Amino acid sequence: MIVQKDFLERLKDFGLNSYERKLWVALLSRGVSTAGELSDISNVPRSRAYDVLESLEKKGFIIVKVGKPIKYLAVSPSEVIERVKKKVTEEADERSKMLSQLKDSEILEQLNSLHSEGVTLVDPTDKSGSFRGRDKVYEHLFLMFKNAKKNITIMTSAQGLTRKHDFFANHLRKAAKAGVTVQIVVPSNTDKEIVENFSQFAKVKTSKNTMTRFCMVDGKDLLLFLTDDLKVHKSYDCAVWVEAPYFVEYFGKLFEQEWKSK
Repeated sequence: MIVQKDFLERLKDFGLNSYERKLWVALLSRGVSTAGELSDISNVPRSRAYDVLESLEKKGFIIVKVGKPIKYLAVSPSEVIERVKKKVTEEADERSKMLSQLKDSEILEQLNSLHSEGVTLVDPTDKSGSFRGRDKVYEHLFLMFKNAKKNITIMTSAQGLTRKHDFFANHLRKAAKAGVTVQIVVPSNTDKEIVENFSQFAKVKTSKNTMTRFCMVDGKDLLLFLTDDLKVHKSYDCAVWVEAPYFVEYFGKLFEQEWKSK
């Protein structure tokens, strides 16, 4: 049986290891077969075939036929997908419940205590980081917005504001309701509807500066983008983060000058 390697690799999404993928594909091609036959056509060692087939049976990919010799029957791929989907959902629900229970547990208290003790030992010069890929950057932005207590300051591109509307509008609205002041400066060519939506809970002004992208929180955290979002793919969008009040204060003064000039 000749099966392309890239096809077998794509079957990883079913949660199968290499041997499981080979034996399952072999059985699908035969419909029903013995372990020995499947071993021969899939190049899976006979010493492993029975264990692997047992694993596939437990996962719901195959059915074991009663009799001698033992034969295996393939379950239709469409049914397998439904079973895998159900299993993934059940596992996700279970993990979600477990994590929810940890919120009020002693374990979380101990972890928070360790983190608090560790933070006091961190040198101020170490409170910085770099991120490559917009998804990673936005993960840290979400954390910054979530921890904001006083103010959130954003300067971004027209496209950047649209993305932030999709990802952060609800979080920023929630912060504003909690008393956090949200200020945003965007280019004059920004989508007016997006600007109006943000204006419902934030102070928004336009600027001729269409290149600078950064965010400040509570006068101590700064996240600064290093790339032009019109010229790079989101996977290569880069940013640096620092927690340095004196440095952030300087950027804050520049922002205030830009803000007051409008």
